[in-house]
Amino acid sequence: MSVLIDSMIAMDKGENSEGGGRPELEECDLNLAHRSLDSLPDDVHVRNNLPHAYKITSLNLVGNRVPVLPDSLGNFINLKVLDISGNGLAYITPRIGDLRHLRSFVAKNNNLEDLPKEFSQLLALEHLNLSGNRFESFFPQMFELVSLKSLLFGGNRVDVIPQDIQNLQRLEILYLGGNQLSSVPNELGTLRRLRALNLCDNKIESLPSTLVKLTHLQSLHLHNNRLTTLPVELVKLRNLEELSLRENPLVVRFVRDMAFNPPTLLELSGRCIKNSGLKYSFSDLPSQLLQYLNSARRCVNPCCKGVYFDARVKHIKFVDFCGKYRLPLEQYLCSPHEGERWDDCTSSSSEDEVDGVPRERLRKVLLG
Repeated sequence: MSVLIDSMIAMDKGENSEGGGRPELEECDLNLAHRSLDSLPDDVHVRNNLPHAYKITSLNLVGNRVPVLPDSLGNFINLKVLDISGNGLAYITPRIGDLRHLRSFVAKNNNLEDLPKEFSQLLALEHLNLSGNRFESFFPQMFELVSLKSLLFGGNRVDVIPQDIQNLQRLEILYLGGNQLSSVPNELGTLRRLRALNLCDNKIESLPSTLVKLTHLQSLHLHNNRLTTLPVELVKLRNLEELSLRENPLVVRFVRDMAFNPPTLLELSGRCIKNSGLKYSFSDLPSQLLQYLNSARRCVNPCCKGVYFDARVKHIKFVDFCGKYRLPLEQYLCSPHEGERWDDCTSSSSEDEVDGVPRERLRKVLLG
């Protein structure tokens, strides 16, 4: 996900470096990361041999001890990138609203609980990272930032995604992992530009079928939740390349149920009789054994002609190596080895396609 964000920022810089717009400001980066600072001095630009604060377009304050972003922040009127991660930050001045050119604001791993209402004035903001703070809910100002392309709001204490999330129509990356979410609103399916959606480490029990509208979605992380089913509509997400489901009841239950108990001597004898085609009659065997032999069921593997009675193994077909998503399919095999033989048998029909889907469109499913 960080690679996606970095590439988006790089593309943005490339677009703005071309001619045709207003005269370019002589950009200046100020890197004050890990300087043991406990405040942001009013004359910080002078101390760093910079004549004017308005010439600074990037300010890095990562890894200091700055608990407050003061009013002097408003002097950096041409700031485009601001990173104040890992500072124990608990307060942001309302003058942040003066930074009308700010496009990337990163304040992860701090102590923030709220944002000033002036935050809604950052209409040029495209990348917002507030992960690892103390937010208990989304703030209304967020839904006025209509230029947002990436929103990282994980590791907080949020328990509800408001319906107003639909206002952020330019979102391409949404990270909400590590919160207290128990449900996902239908409105999330209106974010048609989403490419990456992370809802891991929450308490989500179900997903809305409207997610099928996210036709550009490439990455969907749902691990460590409480999902027991998935909407059938997910099969239509043709661009999905990465799906993470581990540590959900959906997966844990099927993996647990796939345990195979070795067949008894009675079952082994019965299999030998049925598989070898031995003849028998009512006069040869007791009625109880005849009834047992007649209860034999064929293995569903098309390459196996064997039978089973009581000892069987569940065969669960997840997304495996398919170009589209399918819900788990439960079937029975006569032994664990038949699962491997089945894959070999069905794949031998085509080297280039699986279920009619080209192998270059194979999808990745993370189950552990």
